[in-house]
Amino acid sequence: MQYDAIVVGGSFAGISAATYIARARQNILVIDAGKPRNRFADASHGFFGHDGNAPAAMIANARSQLLSYPNVTFVAGEAINAARDPDGFQITLNSGQSANATRIVLATGVVDDLPEFPGLRERWGKTVIHCPYCHGFEFNGAPLGVLATSPMSLHQAELVPDWGPVTFFTNEAIDLDDTARAHLARRRVVIEPGKVASLEGTAPDLTGVRLEDGRVVAVAGLFVGAPIRMASPLAHQLGCAFEDTPMGPIIRTGSDKQTSIPGVYAAGDAARVPHSVAWAVADGVTAGVSLHRASVMQAVAA
Repeated sequence: MQYDAIVVGGSFAGISAATYIARARQNILVIDAGKPRNRFADASHGFFGHDGNAPAAMIANARSQLLSYPNVTFVAGEAINAARDPDGFQITLNSGQSANATRIVLATGVVDDLPEFPGLRERWGKTVIHCPYCHGFEFNGAPLGVLATSPMSLHQAELVPDWGPVTFFTNEAIDLDDTARAHLARRRVVIEPGKVASLEGTAPDLTGVRLEDGRVVAVAGLFVGAPIRMASPLAHQLGCAFEDTPMGPIIRTGSDKQTSIPGVYAAGDAARVPHSVAWAVADGVTAGVSLHRASVMQAVAA
């Protein structure tokens, strides 16, 4: 079947894009692999009217509302290949099924490349987190840590003290010059240069960071600004341009969320920094509206 649009990704950005396309009475297919980036978190914070709600429940509710539109088809599966064809684009799933559309939206998200040491992964999204605006308030001023993974970690260490006293674990990943040390001193950040060995406590709770020399620094939460990478190869396969950021590459888009490939739009974490549920939803709305307007302009010009 030839669809007006295919949206790859059924989380916050994808469903938002799909909803606006559906409301424009377009025939639309949504493909979702069921692995949203925030699936590790029990609650989402800071999104208008949904502060503290479970991300999985928010997505399930939004999907149910989207599927009330008769012009929407939903497929659970992973899109593994994207290619141009004479009428637009073809998307192939890992099941072997394929679908065609005049335009597509890539809301495929990113993967956090977490550091590898004992105790981190089982706490990710709970007491090991990346965004203080999303998760900092709930620590109630308890001691916090920031783990260096890149030069951007310095900014995170400067930011987090508004949520609690901070220890900056440089972990041999960053060199601090005199200016950086002065900034951290003004924010009363303790610099810990020792190498991190593991995390302490009964997961997902966190009581401290153990260093290789045996010392344990008490913290209730650890912020990790891990590098990101694309969760899907589709943008690369289509030849979309990318933009380097301090966090990692993202898909380059214009203000209308169209990529460097006409007819291909991108929204959410794969196509912006910084990241949050609210920004992902806004990106999805922009992509959905822009896609429909482009179809109208093409029809008018034909």
